[in-house]
Amino acid sequence: MTGSKTNQMTRGQILEAMKTPPPGGYYVWDGIDEDDRPATEEELRAGIALARNRGRPSGSDKTQIALRVDNGVLEAFRATGKGWQTRMNEALKEWLRGHAA
Repeated sequence: MTGSKTNQMTRGQILEAMKTPPPGGYYVWDGIDEDDRPATEEELRAGIALARNRGRPSGSDKTQIALRVDNGVLEAFRATGKGWQTRMNEALKEWLRGHAA
């Protein structure tokens, strides 16, 4: 026999048992660690709304591309923190203004 038997219930019995939560629910927060606190209904809705609003804004005229740049250039822009891609885009626009035909 491989492994140890820790439960005599069949898979079907387990699934059926999970349809009805135990009294008090499956999780009880101890009230100590705020990181372990379950999210409230309001927090869950706010998180879902944020996830839905991610990505490129409608009406944006940007195109996603794959671009190879030197590691040093990439590291320098990333080191400037959040928004580094926007700053890289601005640097390219500035170069174009100085080199336009």
